[in-house]
Amino acid sequence: MNKKIVQRHNPEIIAKPVGKYSHVTKISRNAEMYVFSGQIGMDQNGQIPADFNQQVTNTMKNIVDILASQHLTPDHVVKINIWAVEKIDWDHFYEVWDQVFGQTPPSMTIAYVKELGLPEIQIELDVWAAG
Repeated sequence: MNKKIVQRHNPEIIAKPVGKYSHVTKISRNAEMYVFSGQIGMDQNGQIPADFNQQVTNTMKNIVDILASQHLTPDHVVKINIWAVEKIDWDHFYEVWDQVFGQTPPSMTIAYVKELGLPEIQIELDVWAAG
């Protein structure tokens, strides 16, 4: 990743993040912004599995794939909003999250909602990137 495009920080003057995210993500003025539609756990065959953790795994794969379609990597992600209809299994989520984002994860917001766009969707991730 070009450090001049996306930089991440956790200032020491505020509490450390409560999860695996960065408090501050700085984007270079020379970067192009990419805003992706919310990514869900649909597999390559167009099926949405009933299992929540499988939806998490599929969603992360879909994020990597859609980034690659624009010649971007997870290092280019600046912000992810997470929408879930049930409690997230953080052990599984962070296992997959760490595989994708490593030691310098993007900024993150999490919200639990009553429902998403289709009844079978249990989690959706809204991704912003710069490159």
